[in-house]
Amino acid sequence: MTAKIAYDDIEVGTELPAQSFPVTRATLVQYAGASGDFNPIHWNEKFALEVGLPDVIAHGMFTMAEAIRVVTDWAGDPGAVVEYGVRFTKPVVVPNDDKGATIEVSAKVAAKLDDNQVRVDLLAKSDDQKVLGMSRAVVRLA
Repeated sequence: MTAKIAYDDIEVGTELPAQSFPVTRATLVQYAGASGDFNPIHWNEKFALEVGLPDVIAHGMFTMAEAIRVVTDWAGDPGAVVEYGVRFTKPVVVPNDDKGATIEVSAKVAAKLDDNQVRVDLLAKSDDQKVLGMSRAVVRLA
C-alpha cells in the first residue's frame, strides 16, 4: 500500500500534526483484553509497587501503537508504514484517577529514501518525560 501523500510534495523537516492520547486504567484493561497481556503491572497498583514501579504502567506495545497513529493518520493509509521500531525508555505511569496519563506525540520527516519512501522520526512523551527512544517509521508515499 502507499500513502495518499505525494513523495515529491514532501520536504525533509516536514512536521506531522502532533497528537495527544489519553490513557486511563480503563484503557489499560481494554487493551489487556484485546491483546491478551494481563500482566498485573498494567492493572494492579499493589503489585506494580511491590516490583518497584511508581504505579501501574501502560503496556509498551500500547504506547508504541498510540505513537504510530500520528504517522498513519498523516499518511492516510496504515499499510503505507513499511517499517517501525522503537526503544522503550520510560514507562507511561497511569494514576488511578479520572485524569490518568497523556501520551504526547510529535513527528517529522527526517529523510527521503529510495522508492518513494521517507523516514519519520517520532517523539513520544508522557508527563514531560521521553517514553520512546529511537522511534522511527519508514513510510511509502504516492
